[in-house]
Parts: sequence; C-alpha cells; structure tokens
Amino acid sequence: MTNVVIIGGGPGGYEAALVGKQLGGQVTLVERRGLGGSAVLTDVVPSKTLSAVAEVMTRLRGAGDLGLRLANGSADLAAAIKVDMSEVHKRIRELAQAQSDDIEHQLLAEGVRVIQGTARCATKSLIIASGDGGDQVLPADVLLLATGAHPRELPAAQPDGERIFTWAQIYNMDTLPERLIVVGSGVTGAEFASAYRALGVDVTLISSRHQVLPSQDHDAAKLLQESFQDRGIVIYNDARAVTASRRGEGVVVGLADGREVEGSHCLMAVGSIPNTTGIGLEEMGVAASPSGHILVDRVSRTSVRGVYAAGDCTDGFALASVAAMQGRIAMWHSLGDAVTPLNLKEVASNVFTAPEIATVGVSQKEIDSGAVNARSVMLPLRGNARAKMKGLSQGFVKIFCLPTTNIIIGGVVVSRWASELIHALSVAVKNKLTVDQFAESFTVYPSLTGSLAEAARRLHGSDAEVILY
Repeated sequence: MTNVVIIGGGPGGYEAALVGKQLGGQVTLVERRGLGGSAVLTDVVPSKTLSAVAEVMTRLRGAGDLGLRLANGSADLAAAIKVDMSEVHKRIRELAQAQSDDIEHQLLAEGVRVIQGTARCATKSLIIASGDGGDQVLPADVLLLATGAHPRELPAAQPDGERIFTWAQIYNMDTLPERLIVVGSGVTGAEFASAYRALGVDVTLISSRHQVLPSQDHDAAKLLQESFQDRGIVIYNDARAVTASRRGEGVVVGLADGREVEGSHCLMAVGSIPNTTGIGLEEMGVAASPSGHILVDRVSRTSVRGVYAAGDCTDGFALASVAAMQGRIAMWHSLGDAVTPLNLKEVASNVFTAPEIATVGVSQKEIDSGAVNARSVMLPLRGNARAKMKGLSQGFVKIFCLPTTNIIIGGVVVSRWASELIHALSVAVKNKLTVDQFAESFTVYPSLTGSLAEAARRLHGSDAEVILY
C-alpha cells in the first residue's frame, strides 16, 4: 500500500486526502490549526458569510424602490435594522468551525489518519510530525505540500487585533467600526470595503493603483469603483500606505506622500505570504520562486520526484477551487489514475462585492494586448426583464469568442449573484461550445441567464469587436 503524507488540511490537502484514500492509499494528513485551513477558518468561509449578511442589508436598502414600506410608512427598511456585530461575528466563527468539524468527520469516516500538529521534511520520504504526542516519523512514498499562506504585514503597520487587523483577525471585533480604513484594493480589500459599507460603516479604501481591483476586467472594476463612490466609500487612488498606528481611540494610516488618513479601525489587506519557510524545501531540493511559492507543473509536481504541492503555497491561482483541484490532480497522478492536467483558462472566479464580478477564461486585457485574437460583446443588464423586476440597474455580461470558429473562450458577468451565473459560461469554455450552440440552449423567461444567451446571439455572424448599447 502506498504511504501518502499530506502537510496542510486546507482545500488542497483535505480534498487530496479523500481522493488518495479512494484510490487505495494509506493517507496521513498533518494540520496544525484545524481542518479546512485558512479557507474555512479565517478566509473564504468567514468572508463570504459576512458578504451574505451585507447582501441582506443591500437588498433592504433597495426595498423602497420595489414599493415596500414599514408599517409607519418609511421606505428605509434598513434603518429599522440594527447590526449586532458581536452576533454576526459569533455566527461566522461558529459556521466556520462547524464546516471544519464536518470536514474532519468526513476524513475520519473515510479512514484518513489525521494528526494535529506541525510537520517538517527531513528527506523526501521521511516526514517528522510534531503534535501533542511528541514527534512521529512518517514514511512517505508520496508527499503533498498544501501549507497555504498567511496575511502579509507591513513593517510599520503591525496588526494588534484590536484596532488594526489582518483579514484573519477581524472576526474578533465585537462592535461595528465607526470608520473603517481598508488598506489594499485587491479582491480581499474590495470585498471587505463593500461588506462593511453595506452594514452602515463609513469606509475609506486606500488603493495603490489608479482603480480598485487592478487585476480584474477593466470595465468591471470601473463599474465597481463608481458603485463604491455612489455608496459613499471614500477612495484614495494611487496612494501607497506605509504606516498604520494607534492614535487615541482610533488609528491613523500614513501614506507615502505624507498624507494621513484617520479612522476608528484599520484592515490591512496587502496580500499574503506562502507558508513554506521551515518545512524542509531546501533539504529536499524543492524549487521555489523568490517569493517562496513552490513551483509546480500542471499535474502538481514539484522539481522533486514524488513530491507534489497544491494551493496558496504554490505559484498558481490563490483560489480554494484551484487548490482543491491541484490536490485531486496530485493524487490522481501519483497513484496512477487517469488525470487531466490543470488548465487555468478554465478556472472560474468571483469577487463577492456588490455587485459581484465573475470571470472565466481569457481576459479583456489579453485581447486588448493582442495576445489573444477574439471578438467580444458587452451587454448591459439594464434591458433584462428579470433585472428590472429585482431592481437591478448595474451590471453587464461579456462573452469572448474566437473570430473564425466562434468558440467561446471566456466571459465576464457583473451582477448580483454573478457567482451563480458564471457556471454556464464555464461549461461553454470547458466544452468549447460555439456562440450558436450556447445561444440555442433554452433559458427561462424571465431570467438573468437570458442575457447570457442574448449576448451569444449578438456574436452570431458579427464582425464587430465590441457591441455596446
């Protein structure tokens, strides 16, 4: 029986453990904090639960436009709701722990050996696990490194867990901030800024770029920035934060140009660092990038035979879905099962802001740069009947296709519930459907998905690069 040792119990680790056991491996998983890792305990599950609470408040604020009133005649339903932050965060922590417990129960039920502790690699095939029972030597025929990442901290902006937070600490806050300063306008910063503004907090967003979400579709990011500003979020563009410190009962963030921004609390969302220090990469000869990310190929192999890696500790996309797939692929490949190499052009991702931004396949940036030759259509949702019924005035659908074959190679959806709508385009990209095949599939009327089909229809026989109306 093949001995499989997995270091790290996040999506990459626990999904790999289940597949490894399914394929007959003797699987041992070592996790130092709790099953699910950061994704479940401090990152994805908690932040998206917070976004779900924020969505309810956003819908309440728009209820007046639908003709809904309180008994006293007021159209401001949100004003009648008090946000109890201690209860919100308590629910978030409990939900995260429940998800972690469910994962642990599943692993144990499948026969995976779980060790709570840390691990280091003496050699490729000899792992030392340190836990409550002392050190254990684990022989490994196959080793998977799924150690994740932790929040990056600025030297002069050290979090204290009371007024200055990382994204892993903020759920310990018991009160709603009066004025929250969010440093960082990437996905994490944008999501927290959106959520806390929906909960009624005055939010200031410090962005080192000219626009929020610099790595996302330009049109989507532009729409989101305009939405943020319409909602009252103060945005400092092209502003680099260098310090964050306590001042009285609040905090002050110092910018590189000498300006200061004051608030009651500060969230530092300035990226992450892979957890690869001290786990034995050098001893094994595993290649890593200058940033410490483990280099892997499309079947999750590192530079050392029999050693695989998955998740945020690698140089791939920092997404839970990608980590899980990398872990599964590692097991399929190492244990001799059929395997399809990872194709990042098929990865769907979502930014849980209001509105949400979902993408799959090639990007507008690749098309504009000439790296990809494609035709595209951009269709605003304001003409969609279901969007009108729901009071949705913002958002659009983009579809990219090859110019000759009309095969769909990517898309963007900006809307409430974009995370649910993108799957249809993901299926199209994965299966190389043409715009005609996609458009000929039935959609429900009225539905937001109807705009996906309509956008595809507009690419039929058209020579235009972009269609706007």
